[in-house]
Order: sequence, then C-alpha cells, then structure tokens
Amino acid sequence: MTTSRSEAVRSSRQPSPLVPDRDCPLCPRLVAFREANRVREPLWHNAPVAPFGDLKARLLIVGLAPGMQGANRTGRPFTGDYAGDLLYATLLEYGFAKGSYQARPDDGLKLVGCRIANAVHCVPPQNKPLPVEITTCRQFLAANLATMPNLRAIVALGRIAHDSVLKPLNLKGSQAPFGHGAVHQAGRLKLYDSYHCSRYNTNTGVLTPDMFRSVFAKVKADLD
Repeated sequence: MTTSRSEAVRSSRQPSPLVPDRDCPLCPRLVAFREANRVREPLWHNAPVAPFGDLKARLLIVGLAPGMQGANRTGRPFTGDYAGDLLYATLLEYGFAKGSYQARPDDGLKLVGCRIANAVHCVPPQNKPLPVEITTCRQFLAANLATMPNLRAIVALGRIAHDSVLKPLNLKGSQAPFGHGAVHQAGRLKLYDSYHCSRYNTNTGVLTPDMFRSVFAKVKADLD
C-alpha cells in the first residue's frame, strides 16, 4: 500500500495550532517589532494573522507574510494593501470569492472553496523574514495543510511561499523548481507557482495582472 504526499502531510506530525498565539514568543526579532508596533499604532491588529477561509476548501493560497499597512493593520490576510487589491479582484473574477472587497475585514467578503495563509504569520521588518523565522513558522503552515481534508491545489505567491510549502509536501527543490506559471504534482495535490502580487512586482513589470490571472484560470480549469 502506498501513501500519497498529501496523505503524508496529514499523518507525519502531531496536531499543531493553525495559527500562533497573539503573543507568540518564538521569533525574538518579530516579537520586538510587534511590541514596538503596538506602542506606535495601538489600534492596529499587531499580532500573528490567522488564515482566512474554510478548512474544507480545495484551494489554499500561500503568501509571504502580513504587510505592515495591510494584514498587520487589519488582521485579515492581504487586506488593506495593493497586493490584496489584485488578489481579491482575481479571486472574485474566477469564483473563488463572493461579495465586495473593500479593504477592511468587515466588508463581508467571503471566500468560496478557498483559504489564504502565510508562510510567516507576523509582519517582519522591511517585509523580509529571516530564514530562521520562516523555518520556525512553517509548523503552522504544515498544520493548515494537514487539516484541510479536501485540499487539491496550492498557489504559492513567490519563492519563499513556494519553498515553505515544499517540505510539508515532501518535495525537494530540484523536483519542483520555482517559476511563474509552473505546476508541480505532489500526490493528489498540485502546486501552482506565481510571482507575488506585490506593488513592486507589478510596478516593475515582473508580474502583470494578466500573468496573475492566468495562474488562477489554470487552477479553476483543473478543479472544475
């Protein structure tokens, strides 16, 4: 009897929390940054950002980390910054969301068969998590993967998200090199790569809206 990689994700580790505690102490640099942000902006979320969407979803989108003005402020992934404008418009276009995205967590937007998580749950200084912080936080991403019984597709937004997903899927980098538009098989799961939908990438032409939409068009077609 063989075990698929997706089944291995669910059986290879003890159950873990799906999100760090509000005062998670695991990454000292991020703790210090969080505490400074709480003093400066006491009305912001300023805590680990929980995933958004149903655990029964077939699609998981993995981002890098909360943006300072986005999820770190609002408490919902990709909400309140440019990356969210492009991401949620695309999800609405392809039926992975319904309602109206208004860049705030109480806008009533609902995800449809989709869940969003980050490789790192706390905002890092200059939006650049350290390798040790990425490794430390991977346990929560792995727990999300392991707790999604219907998961069939993962979209990794950027190389760090891609690399963070590989280990829980028991894939080596040589087996699944990152590249925009690339699709990698992992048992019954498919991993789809996209450049991150950041303002920097779109302003420099690294990623165009059409390039981004093409990834989700492929996911939609495969899931249908």
